[in-house]
Amino acid sequence: MNRGVIHIDESPIPLERWRQYLPRWLKRYLPVRGGRSHDHHGKAIFGFTVFLLSESIVFLSFIFTYVGLRLTHSETWLPVGVSGPKLSTFVIINTVVLLSSSFVIQPAENSLKHHQLNKFRWLWLLTICMGTYFLISQGIEWSNLDFGLRTGLVGSTFYVLTGFHGLHVLAGVILQITMLVRSFRQGNYDKGHFGVSATTLFWHFVDVIWVFLFSLLYLWQA
Repeated sequence: MNRGVIHIDESPIPLERWRQYLPRWLKRYLPVRGGRSHDHHGKAIFGFTVFLLSESIVFLSFIFTYVGLRLTHSETWLPVGVSGPKLSTFVIINTVVLLSSSFVIQPAENSLKHHQLNKFRWLWLLTICMGTYFLISQGIEWSNLDFGLRTGLVGSTFYVLTGFHGLHVLAGVILQITMLVRSFRQGNYDKGHFGVSATTLFWHFVDVIWVFLFSLLYLWQA
């Protein structure tokens, strides 16, 4: 295949004309029409963005279910003797650590773009540690709660929401570890770093979802 081949944009809608007016941060998530055959990074990121949108629909279905059940069972939401999840300093610190990791992983990706490999590795490793801290802290929180998965609606909804999100955090950490290991392969990222970009985007997604879950599960209780 000739990588110098030009793909002509034959779309009847002038997407590229509209695309030039968008901010740079948004352009990275949209497909590039036309261009050279090897300009695949933008198209791949767009495909991954569509995947995350499908994941967001699953989370939204859980969130709307939680809200509906909470509103229709407000009087019996907490069984007798159950206090439910509490907004504690421990939970706040855990949340701050997770959300702050987005401000670490993005500079890590930017460092890789500028071929600052060692800086990328250290920032990437710090993100891994922050994600791992969140998972361990969430496990500690679960062990100290006064309700379980079968404790009425409060138990089933809380553990399903936080557990499903926790699986995504775990997946993000595993992806980060994979990208870090690959950085030690000679010249691995010389021709592109889609894996790092996709992992960074996935991590931002995980953080945004936690903002909604934190507001529903803890702030609504406060």
